[in-house]
Amino acid sequence: MPATVNLCWLRRDLRLLDQAALYHALKSGNPVVPVFIFDSDILNDLEDKHDRRITFIHDTLEEMQKQLARLGSTMDVFYGTPTEAFQYYIKQYDVKAVFTNIDYEPYATKRDAAVAKMLKEKKISFHQYKDQVIFDRNEVLKDNGDPYTIFTPYSKKWKTLLNDFYLRPYPTEKYFRNFYKQKIKKIPALRTLGFQAGERHFPPIKVKDSLIEKYDQTRDFPALPGTSHLGLHLRFGTVSVRELAERATHLNDTFLGELIWRDFFQMILWHFPHVVHQSFHKDYDNIKWRNNEADFRRWCNGETGYPIVDAGMRELNATGFMHNRVRMITASFLTKHLLIDWRWGEAYFAKKLLDYDLSANNGNWQWAAGCGCDAAPYFRVFNPALQAQKFDKDLKYIRTWVPEFEELTYAKPIVVHEDARKRVLEVYKKALDRPMQKGQK
Repeated sequence: MPATVNLCWLRRDLRLLDQAALYHALKSGNPVVPVFIFDSDILNDLEDKHDRRITFIHDTLEEMQKQLARLGSTMDVFYGTPTEAFQYYIKQYDVKAVFTNIDYEPYATKRDAAVAKMLKEKKISFHQYKDQVIFDRNEVLKDNGDPYTIFTPYSKKWKTLLNDFYLRPYPTEKYFRNFYKQKIKKIPALRTLGFQAGERHFPPIKVKDSLIEKYDQTRDFPALPGTSHLGLHLRFGTVSVRELAERATHLNDTFLGELIWRDFFQMILWHFPHVVHQSFHKDYDNIKWRNNEADFRRWCNGETGYPIVDAGMRELNATGFMHNRVRMITASFLTKHLLIDWRWGEAYFAKKLLDYDLSANNGNWQWAAGCGCDAAPYFRVFNPALQAQKFDKDLKYIRTWVPEFEELTYAKPIVVHEDARKRVLEVYKKALDRPMQKGQK
């Protein structure tokens, strides 16, 4: 006779402490089995079979499994589609309810709706909770109930709504006794999933208060250790956003602002799902992109002849990380200097970034291209040379990633800045049918 249990379905919340769905599951009255699904629908689309993100997830699950083993419990990990997984779980256990945290991405919402429908047919309840954001998709709205599309008023409203309730951790550890007791189950090996271990250069999960305190002073300089590198941990939920936001409220408002941007982009993705494939402002889809494939390859490989751009792309290719300021510079260069569709760049970042998150990646690329909500004006074209002078004046970052930049062997500039700037303004103006405004020359 199968054991009567509730399941806690882990996705982008890979931790046992301060986790909303796990907390509610453990308090639900039935023993809890944590489950994780290596979704073959997602994995099959990944071209790089050494994808470091899969290695990170696998390593994290192994560590969680050790924690559960010390509690006499185990995680049940499945490889396949979510539907196949729950058909398996329903046979293994007498499942009464499934608890999980909300995922706002379009694929996830369709996946969850299909699972909820299947469970309902089996008379199994499906419960979802807010966990990866401070404020949910409909918690920060205009007074008339419409979603914000400009960040500054959104962030002001966000801050007025914030209080200790939203930052309070979920005390899951009080209820660890309610994990279902069973022998440890083996997690499928990476090779079983069709992957091999990628390089394990993952950022630490602990960040000193001193870094957060100085964040506004150091975050724009790529040669300095001035950013937290917590994007990976926020993406997969190995750290609680509530914990970080609580620290930021005491330490640094600029750091808090970065967490507000996460909420903002998740909200935008939910209310305006067309942004996944189209510009937020749809008239920008009229832009006639050059989409030169040779230029795109040079950008991808860090061979544009612009050192700050090439340094960023080489850092990305080598480590799966790129400094925040340099992300803006490289994205602007691709869309404005090379007139290559922002979707090409977004897709490349999606393949390479350890901390890839659809809502933030999409939002930031559309910001750089000028086509998103609250975007940079389309006539703002970063000058890469000036950006390097301002944010890497000692050339430490550039020398690290482009050591040959002063040699004759270094690539010649792929385009002349002033020519590129003139070209992009003409192309955008034609697409948008707008007269030039004061200050655009």
